Amino acid sequence: MKQAYTVAQVNTYIKRMFSEDFVLRQIYVKGEVSNCKYHTSGHIYFSLKDESGTLSCVMFAGQRRGLAFGMEDGQHVTVLGSVSVYERTGSYQLYAKEIRLEGAGRLYEEFERRKRMLEEMGMFSKEYKQPIPAYVKRLGIVTSPTGAVVRDIRTIASRRNPYVQLILYPAQVEGEGAVDSIVRGIEALDRLGVDVIIVGRGGGSIEALWAFNEEKTARAVFDCQTPIISAVGHETDTTITDYVADLRAATPSEAAEFAVADVQKILEQMQTYSQRFQQTLGFRLAQYRSRLAQMRACFLKAGPSQQLFEKRMRASELQNHLEQAMKEKLSIRKNQLAVYIERFHGLSPILKLQQGYSYTEDVEGQAVTSIRQVSEGDTLRIHVTDGVYTAKVKERRELKRNVP
Repeated sequence: MKQAYTVAQVNTYIKRMFSEDFVLRQIYVKGEVSNCKYHTSGHIYFSLKDESGTLSCVMFAGQRRGLAFGMEDGQHVTVLGSVSVYERTGSYQLYAKEIRLEGAGRLYEEFERRKRMLEEMGMFSKEYKQPIPAYVKRLGIVTSPTGAVVRDIRTIASRRNPYVQLILYPAQVEGEGAVDSIVRGIEALDRLGVDVIIVGRGGGSIEALWAFNEEKTARAVFDCQTPIISAVGHETDTTITDYVADLRAATPSEAAEFAVADVQKILEQMQTYSQRFQQTLGFRLAQYRSRLAQMRACFLKAGPSQQLFEKRMRASELQNHLEQAMKEKLSIRKNQLAVYIERFHGLSPILKLQQGYSYTEDVEGQAVTSIRQVSEGDTLRIHVTDGVYTAKVKERRELKRNVP
């Protein structure tokens, strides 16, 4: 009996043959996608088919970088990968590394690839975005001279501010040579020194808008020293120029509104500012007048004439106080004097004389108060209430008093 091989041996042998085949290790296969399933693990399982056959395919989660779009049944794609055998089931399949859409899908894939590349280079970063001037005097426009874009921009600009100068660079915006024409327009208006540049065109397919997805156009927009507003296509259309530009407008009309200030609104705003200024000025003047009146009152109060007046008033007040105090003191002193007079009235010698007493003195004027001061024959002067008379001592007699 001849030698028999196991299923595993056969599958391993076939897999080795596939692995050693140079063509199958890296092969491009094109066809229509069918039975496409996204697994929770991140793997994508699908089949490629054409009019005569079907090929099973898988893209592992680790290879998903090679896919720039969402896969759906019915798409026509080209898959780069390797053909190998899955030993457990003995079936062969295509292990995908890259998947590209055909036709418009290919352009979309290229758009996503270029977008990622320029974004990684920093050309979409906000740090490089230039502000759009609030008041534009000269507006540059890069677009077709015969399209509706320039007409819409002219209409909006004339309505908002008829004094803005519009400078059109007639550029080719579609087909061969469109990229170079757009780039020349941007560079020419940048050298001319306009305030803002609008780069745009009407809507269309991805093929029609492709000039605005080219790297050369994006670099011209990025390198431009003048702020650029991108207005390519309709609101739903998005190009790489939109990401690189300093500002993206959904339509050319919106771009004109962004670039050109509305004079009427400015005048209304100026009127509002004028009214606020007048109100604020009136309020401030009233405040300053009030402060001036207060300062004037303070100055008059602190001035020499006012000081003199106040000093005079103070002196008059002190004088009144002094006079009142003097009167009070005099009244008190008069009362005290009356008391003293009344007290001394009883001690008055004149009063004593009036009561029959007299005052005696010798010839030398010394008061005689004791019998021992005189001798018989001495001359004495005796004072009474109405005069003085002279007498001689004829006799003296000393009184005997009991001294305790």
